Amino acid sequence: MIWSRPQRGRWMIRFAFLACMALLTFPLLGAERAAAQAHVDQGERTRIGPGVSGDVHVPGFWDPRRRPERPDLSRVTAIRFLTETDYPPFNYAGPDGNPAGFNVDLARAICEEIKAQCTIQQRRFDTLLAALAANQGDALLASIAITPEIRTRLDFTDPYYRTPARFVARKDSAIQDPRPQALEGKTIAVVAGTAHEAYLKALYTEATLKPYPTPEAARDALKKGEVDLLFGDGIALAFWLNGTDSANCCVFRGGPYLDSSYFGEGVGIAVRRGNDVLRQALNWAMFRLWEKGRYTDLWLRYFPVSPF
Repeated sequence: MIWSRPQRGRWMIRFAFLACMALLTFPLLGAERAAAQAHVDQGERTRIGPGVSGDVHVPGFWDPRRRPERPDLSRVTAIRFLTETDYPPFNYAGPDGNPAGFNVDLARAICEEIKAQCTIQQRRFDTLLAALAANQGDALLASIAITPEIRTRLDFTDPYYRTPARFVARKDSAIQDPRPQALEGKTIAVVAGTAHEAYLKALYTEATLKPYPTPEAARDALKKGEVDLLFGDGIALAFWLNGTDSANCCVFRGGPYLDSSYFGEGVGIAVRRGNDVLRQALNWAMFRLWEKGRYTDLWLRYFPVSPF
C-alpha cells in the first residue's frame, strides 16, 4: 500500500474527540540537525492564522506574499468530493447521519468560495483511490498523507494541514527544554516502529528510549512516572491532554517538530493526475479561506487544544 493517513492512534482520537465534544462548547474562535531543527525550520514554521493573537497557533501553509492568481473558475462548476466514513475529528457521521468533521466543513467552505455545486460522498478509506480512478469522484479530501510514492498516482494541492510531533511531560516535571543536549540521561517513551522512534534514534542519542507497543501503553507509562517524557503524534496527544484519560497529568513541552523527512510533507487534497484546473481552483480557494480567517475558525472549532 503506497498511500496512507498520517500515523495516529485512530481509536484514541475517536474517543478523545467525543469526550471533548461532551466537555467543551467549541468556540469559533548540522549540530544535532541544528538542535533538532530548533524545533521547526524557518521555512516550515507554522504561521499564525489571520485574526488570531497570543499563543494560539493554526497551521497555515499559505504565504501572504505569494498570493495565487485567481484561476478561471468558470471551468469548475461542480466538485464531487470523496471522503472517509469514520476518522474523527476529520470525518465522521453527524447526529443526523450526514457527513461531518473538519474535512467535510473545509470542503463545504471551498465550494462556497468557488461558487460550485458540490457533493460529499463518504466511503471506506481503502476504497477511495479506486473510486477516484473510476471517475466516481473528482477530489479526495480524506487526510491522505503526501508521499513521493503516492505522487506517482495522484496530484495534490498544497498541504492544508500537517501533523507535528510533540514532547509531553508530567506537570510536575522540571524539564522545560526538550532539545537533545538537555535530555541526556532522560528516558523517553515512544511507540515502537514509528517515525517518532526513528527521529529519536537519529537525534536523541544521549537519551534512553523506551519503546512501547501502543500509544496507550506509552501514555500510561508517562502518567505513572515511569518515563520522563513522551514523544509522539501531536494531534493525538492534544486530544489526550484535553480528555479525561490524561487525568490532567501532563502538558506539552517545547514546540512542534515538522521534519518532513520523518513526518511527511503534510496532507493535501488529491485529484487525478493532470487535473490542473481543479487543483489550481482548490489551491486558490484554500488560500482565500485562510486569508479571510475561515480556515482559522474551522481549526479552532475542531482542535480546541492546539497540537502546535
